[in-house]
Amino acid sequence: MAAIAELEHDRVVEGVYAVAKKEKLRTRAGAPYLALELVDPSGRIQARVWSDVDLLDSRFAEGDAVRVLGRVDRFRDRLQLEVRSLEPAEGLDPEALAPALRRDADELEGFLEFLAGEISHPGLKTAVGRFVLDDELRARLRALPATIDGHHSYAGGLLEHTVGVATICRELAQLHPRLRADLLLAGALLHDVGRTVELTRGPAFRPSEEGRLLGHVHLGLRLIEERAGPLEAAVRAELLHVVAAHHDARAARTAEAAVLYHANQLDAVAATRPIPET
Repeated sequence: MAAIAELEHDRVVEGVYAVAKKEKLRTRAGAPYLALELVDPSGRIQARVWSDVDLLDSRFAEGDAVRVLGRVDRFRDRLQLEVRSLEPAEGLDPEALAPALRRDADELEGFLEFLAGEISHPGLKTAVGRFVLDDELRARLRALPATIDGHHSYAGGLLEHTVGVATICRELAQLHPRLRADLLLAGALLHDVGRTVELTRGPAFRPSEEGRLLGHVHLGLRLIEERAGPLEAAVRAELLHVVAAHHDARAARTAEAAVLYHANQLDAVAATRPIPET
């Protein structure tokens, strides 16, 4: 069985993948075809079904595990799979076929606990602990991506990105003692907590209905309000502001909010920009 990361141009391959996206479209001539995104733990690839469209369309749904026979082609400088036959892969868990974290999840969880332990402010420490020490939330951090199609777009990407952003913020606070390190670190650890409500599990990682309407920032603020516990009003407002502004530099009214915005951007760029081959 061919892993997606090992596919090569002009090869006939057979593999078992999960269907992350499925659309029935029409060519300019009006002929129907299926546009798919197939995934496995090694990566993702676009796929097309040009023949027997209605028959094959009836065999599977978005989110299913499927067994595929096809030929690898190249379209706009990207590999694409031309599907020749497709059938359900019975007995396989599609979630297990979602693109997977490359780093050790247990090690990342250890970093998460370490970073939470660096917070000394009692109220902020308690607030962060109510999330970081929650088994259900930690399971979702390991199961969900940070984004669907952008940076860290694989199961566990949310955990990796959270640790990455918090680590950057911790280092910056040590370089610039004027920053309120506890506030910055708490905001970094909680900045994407709304993703745990916004997204459903793989392989498709679709927004929940609530997530589609409200988005992860709003949902994260609501979770913090509900679960953070007793915090001085001023500290609560500062924490909510830091989280609220992490995608909008112009909205940042404090140094900590501005730093979190840039740390979030930096981790996303570091995870996605291609590195030239030497």
